[in-house]
Amino acid sequence: MARTVVNAAGLSAPAVAARIKGLPREHVPTAYFAKGHYFRLSGGVRAPFRHLIYPIPEQAGLGIHATIDLGGQVRFGPDVEWVERPTYEVDPSRAEKFYDSIRRYWPGLPDGALQPDYAGVRPKIVGPGQPAADFVIEGPRQHGCPGLINLFGIESPGLTAALAIRDTVAAMVQDESGPER
Repeated sequence: MARTVVNAAGLSAPAVAARIKGLPREHVPTAYFAKGHYFRLSGGVRAPFRHLIYPIPEQAGLGIHATIDLGGQVRFGPDVEWVERPTYEVDPSRAEKFYDSIRRYWPGLPDGALQPDYAGVRPKIVGPGQPAADFVIEGPRQHGCPGLINLFGIESPGLTAALAIRDTVAAMVQDESGPER
């Protein structure tokens, strides 16, 4: 029995929250999963840029952007594929969508230059066709369940904000425990 529980279970956070006795069900969001595929440039192809490229965001994502790892390898992604459950296989047939998107900012991308790389799944708290929503951090003041802090939908912006999220959660724990702790 813990005084404080921080539910930061990522993709499983809504499922974990649904099992917490005393948590009102209206404070448990439906889990949605947005799979994102990534493709990389094949060995002999070099990108004409040396910086990140972010196109105009699209529904449920930032658009297929270009990133460069520490070894200089260029990767493109993620796209958005709504899935019922997390899977991590890369669907090579999605390459055509990648070529179309990448050629908006790199018209000279050669045919055959993209190779499947990896896939990830982002936790979402809104589904397909709904307006985008940011992640949610709820504590006892929001849901009334003492000692519980839930983090829902922590994806890319949440990872960028990890230190601020840490500070927010720490302040919520401190606020509940009071100065005597």
